[in-house]
Amino acid sequence: MGNPIDRFPRYTGESPDVVLHRVFGFPAFRGLQEEAVQALMNCEDVLLLMPTGGGKSLCYQVPALCRKGVGLVVSPLIALMEDQVAGLRQLGVRASALHSEMDYQEQQTVQEDLTCDQLDLLYISPERLLTPFSLSLLRRCSLSLIAIDEAHCVSAWGHDFRPEYRELANLKEFFPQVPRIALTATADQRTRDDILSALNMPQARILMASFHRPNLFLQAQPKLSEIRQVVDALSRHMGQGAAIIYCGSRKKTETMARQLREKGYTAFPFHAGMSPADKKSVLLRFRSGEPMVVAATIAFGMGIDRPDVRAVIHLDMPTSPEGYYQQIGRAGRDGDLSHTVLLYSGEGVARARYWLEEAQVPESEKRAMQGRLESMISLTETTGCRTQAVLACFGETLHAPCGHCDNCLHPPSTFDASEAAQKVLSTIYRTGERFGAVQLIAVLKGKMTEAVERHALHHLSVFGIGKDKTDVWWRMVIRQLIARGAIGMVGDHGGLGLRRETARPILRGDMMVSLREDASLKHLAAMGDGNSEDELSEEENHYFLELKMWRREEAYQQGIPPYIIFRDVTLREIIRARPTSQQELGEVRGVGQSKVDRYGDAVLAILRELS
Repeated sequence: MGNPIDRFPRYTGESPDVVLHRVFGFPAFRGLQEEAVQALMNCEDVLLLMPTGGGKSLCYQVPALCRKGVGLVVSPLIALMEDQVAGLRQLGVRASALHSEMDYQEQQTVQEDLTCDQLDLLYISPERLLTPFSLSLLRRCSLSLIAIDEAHCVSAWGHDFRPEYRELANLKEFFPQVPRIALTATADQRTRDDILSALNMPQARILMASFHRPNLFLQAQPKLSEIRQVVDALSRHMGQGAAIIYCGSRKKTETMARQLREKGYTAFPFHAGMSPADKKSVLLRFRSGEPMVVAATIAFGMGIDRPDVRAVIHLDMPTSPEGYYQQIGRAGRDGDLSHTVLLYSGEGVARARYWLEEAQVPESEKRAMQGRLESMISLTETTGCRTQAVLACFGETLHAPCGHCDNCLHPPSTFDASEAAQKVLSTIYRTGERFGAVQLIAVLKGKMTEAVERHALHHLSVFGIGKDKTDVWWRMVIRQLIARGAIGMVGDHGGLGLRRETARPILRGDMMVSLREDASLKHLAAMGDGNSEDELSEEENHYFLELKMWRREEAYQQGIPPYIIFRDVTLREIIRARPTSQQELGEVRGVGQSKVDRYGDAVLAILRELS
């Protein structure tokens, strides 16, 4: 079929509307896309905040094809570059990347294409861009625009700060007449201000789309049986798409992947300690479209444009709402129903606070980090709409409950826990503020454990004062008192102590304590299996499966992910439209002329055979 970079001429001299339809196959811009594109066409700087899957990349790809010169895209991850370049080449766009995993000859070819005006878009890492050689090379070229993707990385207040991004402020000096666009999916007000300052974009137009993702079902649960809760969450989407399980340590990624394999899942760990070959193998399988589960540390998934991630599960609480929303945003990029589950524990909350208090960072930075952590803790224990609470962290007001979170589906009930709270706090105080939850519950329940006997805790007045409740019930009370800030971690060994400012009025009886009752596990699957293929009739689903088989084989032959050829949503649009000619196929949303030329005959042949 030939290299698309050689087959298609540069798309210049056309309006953004024409390029959008002819190259990308879309009839019109959505949301803020048109405003962002027009600002760049007018040579304005832009800060664009748009949720994952909202179409951010079109906002710089379209004007890069309309303006004279090559569009420069600064990207932090090789996987992101490769996906974007592969997708653009499918559309006939002359796109390339420069990164550390390319051999010398590949890099030379890209550099020659650049100097000979044979590229429309070039993706590059900030480290590579800021070398004297790259800057000298680019200053000899005509740049149409500069796009800074994952712009939250530039902010010291963001959730994924990368110091090398701060040097991008110099781009204004090197390329003073070139418009810039900084793009991110999540940034609160402080992070937004820091991005503009760090990139030296004081006059940038700020465009913010709603962060609301109606296709994401948000759920948070206290950690009871980790593997059981994970399996419950995964069972909703058995055999469909992918799932990502975020873990707080490398060891946990390996343990969780092994436990899931033992239960019949195709599951792999992913973390920085793995060999490059092993990491590449997991990434290739993930990008291939194979149904699988990846248990990973938090960097995994950023920039990987797999649209059918059906579930994102956190086994440890993120340190900020920004990080949390960025990570769950990797689910449901295709717009179909996807589930997110956050598992948390009182010990985890106390440990996060303790580590932050002990962190050797400037006091101003520590206060900001503490504020974000407390916002994250509040999200776990809220009794209101969870989506409203998340969006409020970004300054957005959702005026009615979302209807697609656990609290909306099953509103939690509360109870007066004042006496229970006093019993817990008294037990912590009487035992010397040195024991963890397990031993505190043993004292409350009146259990003669080895530790209770060794420390003579059975002689205390609080021994057995809570024997009428279960261990799980007392763990629930302790967890919520930790979340409220009445209890905190002391020392390095998991002991719990009183945080006196909050605990004192509770002990005195000056403050009523209302706690939420934990929902029953019977509600875990209340949203159903999320099978997007149910949207099609039985006959249509047969077409869908045949087209997916063809797409998989075609992708294998080209060595690219299947979704780069056509996304599932585009296949469904084709099935519903039932085109009988290439012209009709070209009118289907998401196809475009390049893909009609490439795949039109094959797609139409499949539709004819099945008619």
